[in-house]
Amino acid sequence: MIRALRLAVLGLIALLLFVVALANRAAVSLKLLPDDIANLLGRNWQIDLPLFVVVFAGVALGLLIGFLWEWLREHKHRADVSVKSRELARMERELAALRDAKGQPQDEVLALLDTKKV
Repeated sequence: MIRALRLAVLGLIALLLFVVALANRAAVSLKLLPDDIANLLGRNWQIDLPLFVVVFAGVALGLLIGFLWEWLREHKHRADVSVKSRELARMERELAALRDAKGQPQDEVLALLDTKKV
């Protein structure tokens, strides 16, 4: 049920994007520099693209920048988790080694009495 609903929503979004693309097929000129600066430098970098390509490329670039920004922002949290997981694994190995050396864990009171006898 949920899968069908998800596919229906994705299909609706795809149809909407297709309709937007058909409605915005007119070519637009993208210029790298304003006209005055381009004339000053003697270079006029421009490209003609359909408007929907410009819009969809802008959305895709914005999403990419957002994902990259978030990934970089969360780096310190991932590093902390990595350090803590290594420390936990080391402590679990140490605990397993201690249990193997002494056998089954004892009651705390008995453990204290055993340490005083030594």
